[in-house]
Amino acid sequence: MKGKPLIAALALLIILALVLISIWRIANRTNDKEKETTMEVQTQRFQFQMIDQTLLAELSQKEKEIILNKGTERAFTGEYTDLAQEGTYYCKQCGSPLYTSQDKFHSSCGWPSFDDELPFAIERHTDADGSRTEIICATCKGHLGHVFLGEGLTDKDTRHCVNSLSLRFEKGSPVAKAVFAGGCFWGVEHLFEQVDGVHAAMSGYTGGHLENPTYQDVLTHKTGHLEAVEVLYDPRVVSYEELAKYFFEIHDPTQTNGQGPDIGNQYLSSVFYRSRHEFDTVVKLISILEEKGLKIATSLRPAAIFYPAEEYHQDYYALKGTQPYCHAWTKRF
Repeated sequence: MKGKPLIAALALLIILALVLISIWRIANRTNDKEKETTMEVQTQRFQFQMIDQTLLAELSQKEKEIILNKGTERAFTGEYTDLAQEGTYYCKQCGSPLYTSQDKFHSSCGWPSFDDELPFAIERHTDADGSRTEIICATCKGHLGHVFLGEGLTDKDTRHCVNSLSLRFEKGSPVAKAVFAGGCFWGVEHLFEQVDGVHAAMSGYTGGHLENPTYQDVLTHKTGHLEAVEVLYDPRVVSYEELAKYFFEIHDPTQTNGQGPDIGNQYLSSVFYRSRHEFDTVVKLISILEEKGLKIATSLRPAAIFYPAEEYHQDYYALKGTQPYCHAWTKRF
């Protein structure tokens, strides 16, 4: 008889555990659904646009045949097939860094071969006939070549077979670009230059309609330009998401009319994205901040021509030996 109460108690505990597990699963599904809904709302609020044609290089007829029409250059004719110099391979059309020489290897296939790409640089799509996997630049969607798996040629067991005409080689570490506007560019530039992995930061003007604007032009509030900073960085050392998080933490993204005491349309908060990855990253971060109760005023705009500001605006605080007056780091993530 003593065993029956024990069995009953165990059964009750099991039932209780099952109820709690069910409640936990329902709560998780609800949270996931709320997050999905939030992302859907944000995606409707911010409309993605492909990189503008004005930011793309002019292509030769042969380059157009490869990059735009998905052609293939003849084997063993490309200038980069056997190149062994150390450096970085960039997209010929948009200039985004794609591969480094560290991931290049001799495959004897007749085209430049790489067993890895830089983070978020490449997209893979199955060819229309389903026989091969095409690789394209994630920023401009230009055709690069095809990727093959399972050949056993390297430890990573991957071969990106790329047309030389789709690439541009430069010596040195990868240099990716990101553009942020967060008020007076002096402070934004100064703080970004302190980040590990950032090669350099430059103050300038972007997002307006006047070609080659001057500081005096922008001060009229009629050119549509924002004071912005172009950040040049190594994507192997610091990610775009880390830079975007830092941007939201070094200025007030809730201010609608400028930044601190600097009021005017040239001081608005905005992110100028180049790719879908950058767009999605910023939308996600804005969602996180708004879930924490912040009303984010930052806009998302497709990248536009960036005009470097006058020389006396560059490295302003470093040369002056002081600290920014309206920018400081505040933890938000």
